[in-house]
Amino acid sequence: MKKIVIYLVAAVALASCTKFLDKSPLDKLTPEQTFGSENTLQLYVNSFYVRSLPTGPDIYKGDVMSDITVPNAVPQFIGGVFGSQQSTGWTWTDLRNINYFLERYDNPAIPLKARNHYAGIARFFRASFYFAMVKRFGNVPWYGKTLGVEDSALYKTQDSRALVMDSVLADLDFACNNIYDTKDNSATQITKWVALAYKSRICLFEGTFRKYHTEISFGPSSTQWFQQAADAASKLMASGQYKLQNTGAPDKDYRSLFISENPVSNEVLLASVYNNSLKKWHDAAWWFNSATLGARLGLAKTFVNTYLNIDGSRFTDKAGYDTLQFQDEVKNRDGRLQSTIRAGAYKRTDGTPAPPDFTVTYSGYQIQKFSLDDKYFDTRTESYNSIPIMRYAEVLLNYAEAKEEMGTLTAADWNQTIGALRSRAGITNTAMPTVADPYMKQLFPALTSAVLLEIRRERAVELAAEGNRFDDLRRWKAGKLLEKGYDGIYVPAKDKLLDLNEDGRFDVAFVDKTPATRVPGVTYFLLDNVTSKLSQGNKGNLLWLNNTPKNFDDKKYLYPIPATELLLNPKLVQNAGWQ
Repeated sequence: MKKIVIYLVAAVALASCTKFLDKSPLDKLTPEQTFGSENTLQLYVNSFYVRSLPTGPDIYKGDVMSDITVPNAVPQFIGGVFGSQQSTGWTWTDLRNINYFLERYDNPAIPLKARNHYAGIARFFRASFYFAMVKRFGNVPWYGKTLGVEDSALYKTQDSRALVMDSVLADLDFACNNIYDTKDNSATQITKWVALAYKSRICLFEGTFRKYHTEISFGPSSTQWFQQAADAASKLMASGQYKLQNTGAPDKDYRSLFISENPVSNEVLLASVYNNSLKKWHDAAWWFNSATLGARLGLAKTFVNTYLNIDGSRFTDKAGYDTLQFQDEVKNRDGRLQSTIRAGAYKRTDGTPAPPDFTVTYSGYQIQKFSLDDKYFDTRTESYNSIPIMRYAEVLLNYAEAKEEMGTLTAADWNQTIGALRSRAGITNTAMPTVADPYMKQLFPALTSAVLLEIRRERAVELAAEGNRFDDLRRWKAGKLLEKGYDGIYVPAKDKLLDLNEDGRFDVAFVDKTPATRVPGVTYFLLDNVTSKLSQGNKGNLLWLNNTPKNFDDKKYLYPIPATELLLNPKLVQNAGWQ
């Protein structure tokens, strides 16, 4: 029989029972050998992990294009020339590998439960593949089997979104019903619980996309997707397998999820795992703390304003909130703020005070969420903290949003989800709101639900800089928020020396011209009054790149099909507005 080359992946045990997958080509095997035992089925599906799961950098670099961050440059998609010539992502190799497995795994010599388990993992990855394609391109062809280059079906037009997403849901249901339910504390394996979590994410996306994108005329069907999202989240919540990491230390619990070498298995369902002893490293600390390597990513002032006060009141209800200096505005706030940015009395491992570094940040709200505290890692690609891909916190958010979109969220639901997240962050009043926040209403003027506005606030705060925001804006049809200017801290006056962490030493001054005599330890942030300036001339919020136009018209909710693909397959129809 004709032999095929199969690249298999060996699961390598790490210290403390933590595992990771490292691609390693083995010898050529016949299909009979490849699908002849439970072990070889496992080896085959292991290859899907390497090719399909996001890496750590995919996560922590994922919010460069969002309304809640300030990068060093406007992304090309919203601030430059972008069309079908620049578009990428129309790649189907991974799907072929998955379908090849699903056509051959069903060997009667292998116990049925094991066969269904590995088929469930394959179908989980197929659902994830198609979800990513639908998010990016909308209507895409559904291929449920492998095709040769001579097969005419390879060159068909797109199938309907309804057909593709119904197929995705069928795959997810099979995965949730058949993948083993043993909890994986290494957070490296697809289990029943991971499949349920992803189902809640995918169904919530599809429900909200159908509801708010009225142009696709799927509105009434959104409810069934919300119900599927809520049901999946509810099953995971009821299982008791996971809980929020909450030891009663709001200054540590949240950030511990992002700087621990071993995933915090209470809350983290799936992670991109790194390991120092095996030199499996990433560059987060360098990327977030370098003036040259990364995007110099910080949070935006308009987003920081949405963090609640520690007593649960709204920061934007405070008189003069918009002119508070940095050292004052970060006090007595939601504990996640100082766990996400450099603020307050934050110090590095050696005890050195570390205020925002204006050689790195353009907004002043310098992200530290994924950075190890030792300065050693700031100049090296040697960070070894594992990066969460799926957290229980997101499942709670998905449940709350799906329920409120259906109008069925109860006070008990709120307390179990949003209330629990806020309590973990140290907020004392976590009661369900009854009146809409005017500040949040400005961001989402079409919403009338005070509760839904709060859920959107909570989602942004809890998942800040984890690569989710662009997807959220797309599904809510809120892409216009990407057009707003990049804003930063309030500066009371030019040429004024500022002590941002109140340690008695000046940190930064905003100037039109660097003084001849500099104060040691002070960064002089040069304002050219074009790319960088203050909102009120000699004082005000720091503004960055507001001279660069940003555009997000309706066509950008979907990417264009790459021009080369249209030439290869003339039956494909280009997405609206990109012709």
